[in-house]
Amino acid sequence: MFLDILKAFAIGICAAAPIGPVAIVVLQKALSYGRRTAFVSALGSTVVDTTYAVISLFALTAVDGFLERNNIVIRIAGGVVLMVLGISMAFRDPFKRIKAGDKPDRAVTKNFLETMVCALSNPGAIFVMLALFSFFDVSVGSASFSVAPVILAVSMGSAAYWFFFTGFVSRWKDSFRIRTLFWISRLSGIVIMIIGLALFADGIYNVIFA
Repeated sequence: MFLDILKAFAIGICAAAPIGPVAIVVLQKALSYGRRTAFVSALGSTVVDTTYAVISLFALTAVDGFLERNNIVIRIAGGVVLMVLGISMAFRDPFKRIKAGDKPDRAVTKNFLETMVCALSNPGAIFVMLALFSFFDVSVGSASFSVAPVILAVSMGSAAYWFFFTGFVSRWKDSFRIRTLFWISRLSGIVIMIIGLALFADGIYNVIFA
């Protein structure tokens, strides 16, 4: 169980790490208003990640037999999704939607809800969460006391990522370079792509040799 909690923490980090619309919103707030505002805003994304983790675990538990029978297909499909996401992250411009002079509002609740809605606008993230649970091979029982620590670990992993992300940006904002974000985006995309490739390759291997 302890190992599953560590894996869930890693899943939370992986779910939060991609450089996309949410990260750009949080980045803008960190540069304009500092770490506190940015971190509170980022927690909106953490709530969404936690919700998707609950849905994913419920799905994994409720349709355990289906997933076991179709494990290879799910791994192949999940691998393709992650590879496409990784390629997109590695080669797109994460700043193309930023409007010059666009400033975030100081209201804490508004910032929080804005980021939450931004995260919810990408429902495909739930499939990424499912693929991550499959990749890390997290297994929990049906009892709530065994599921709760895993959900909490995912939430803590996501929050920890945003805590350090906002801290890093706030600490170095005076010497911040947009080019750095481009490389972070590309490296994040490559990592996601490798995970997807590993899932896809494992599924194909089982199709051919199992």
